[in-house]
Amino acid sequence: MNKIYWTLFIHHEWQLYMATTENGLCYVGSQGKPYEEMEVWLAKRFPKYELVEEEEEEALSPYKNEIKEYLNGTRREFTVPVELKGTAFQLSIWDSLSKIPYGEKKSYSEIANIIQNPAAVRAVGAAIGANPVLITIPCHRVVAKNGALTGYRGGLEMKERLLTLENGDL
Repeated sequence: MNKIYWTLFIHHEWQLYMATTENGLCYVGSQGKPYEEMEVWLAKRFPKYELVEEEEEEALSPYKNEIKEYLNGTRREFTVPVELKGTAFQLSIWDSLSKIPYGEKKSYSEIANIIQNPAAVRAVGAAIGANPVLITIPCHRVVAKNGALTGYRGGLEMKERLLTLENGDL
């Protein structure tokens, strides 16, 4: 049986569950959410995998290092591999999100236009909400057309903190 290694990443006030397959990061959770959220999320997408708590600090080390550097304000882009499971539409949205530069924001309608489907704004929002790797695929950079902060799997407080961090207001 394939394995997914997981850990609770703790850095200053941040507490996030993270998980990786042998192919790459497959889950970054919401600030302060319980283990069960990760367990349910992964079971739906990786049903034939066994969850194994990382004890040796090996499997997740590169991922934890990059997220720690990001949260410290010293990393702007992620280079670690990710393993994403989703529909072709979701994958196209997540790819678009990955191209939003650090410190910039896009609206849901701008993302719909980028994928050349301007009528798909609601579907874009649903795909963004299904993003399995928060922070590394920067869905926090997507806001309402008027600039307001709207829906975020990690909660609006986490979204605001990430945007504040990117604007240099640590």
